[in-house]
Amino acid sequence: MKRIVPVNSAKELKLFIDFPHDLYQNDKNYVPELFIAQQDMLSPSKHPFYEHSEVQTFLAYDGDKIVGRVAAIFNRNHNAFTGSNDGFFGFFDTINDQETVNLLIGAAVSWVKQHGAGALMGPVNLSTNDTCGLLIEGFDRPAMAMMGYNAPYYQQLLENTGLVKKTDLLAYEINVNTANDKSVRLIEALEGRLERSGIVIRKINLKDFKNEVIKIREVYNKAWDKNLGFVPMTEKEFDYLAKDLKMILDPNFCLVAEKDGQLVGFVLGIPDINQILIKIKRGRLLPTGIFKLLFGKKDITRIRVLTLGVIEGYRKMGIEACLYGHIIKNTYGTKITGGECSWMLEENYLMNHAIEQINGKLYKRYRLFEKPI
Repeated sequence: MKRIVPVNSAKELKLFIDFPHDLYQNDKNYVPELFIAQQDMLSPSKHPFYEHSEVQTFLAYDGDKIVGRVAAIFNRNHNAFTGSNDGFFGFFDTINDQETVNLLIGAAVSWVKQHGAGALMGPVNLSTNDTCGLLIEGFDRPAMAMMGYNAPYYQQLLENTGLVKKTDLLAYEINVNTANDKSVRLIEALEGRLERSGIVIRKINLKDFKNEVIKIREVYNKAWDKNLGFVPMTEKEFDYLAKDLKMILDPNFCLVAEKDGQLVGFVLGIPDINQILIKIKRGRLLPTGIFKLLFGKKDITRIRVLTLGVIEGYRKMGIEACLYGHIIKNTYGTKITGGECSWMLEENYLMNHAIEQINGKLYKRYRLFEKPI
């Protein structure tokens, strides 16, 4: 008989984190998350998300065997910012079984309702500032850094619980050899025009990382505030993310647009660390995983452009094209052969069109679901 068990101990949390490793042990495209990173993310004493919100994780059992997992999430900052009353689910994994999914989603619904939610959305791990969306197209390759992966059968099982599409999140692939280099050829002209308006494009200054992070956070929270599902990151949340990203950051792919010492836009591309993580068994750094991580970075051949934003008042001036042009140009003469721009809201026609103009091809699609409860 199947049953749901709330995760309340360190031992149960370990089982929760490890379940996908067993579920996908024969899937060549599955990339294990680092255990230590997942453990921190799901521990209220270690992650700043829990200063304003709550999470309860659940495991589904069939007898003594784990057959599924889910996190129920009540994000108070999301609800305060959007004026909504939503609950979320995330960290969702399951065998191909409707009864299991009904139990998992039922547990998430029951928990968020107890916190006053009137709707369920997801998947998000923990918010839209983290890995989110269910993969519904593009299962033939591993996910890139900080993007999710799941089996194709998840979609129908979730829809059978009454969840419907909220919106789709798009991932575009761009190869250096086939990218339209118009933005590269126009960099000099574009930068000249921007400089006459007092705007300078430069690489992030890692020697002044702390102050750069403060400036980038201000742009991030302003440039994305109209996006569906956006939640401003707190200072501690942004610092937490920045600390992790600094370890893999390459200044050639993190550039800012600045006017009078104030940032007005930035682009962040990160090496596809998943090319290394896919080789680290069950996400453990010891005994050999840490060496694969330390020495594998130089062999990464793809980057993921995960944010490109310009604050209102400075858009359509050529800053976006200039930032993209620099990213493409900075791959020349390196091992980088291409990458992914993700994720983009499907209704963000301006940005999607800009990516298609440089020969970006839509190759993966993720979906956010919702239902009233």
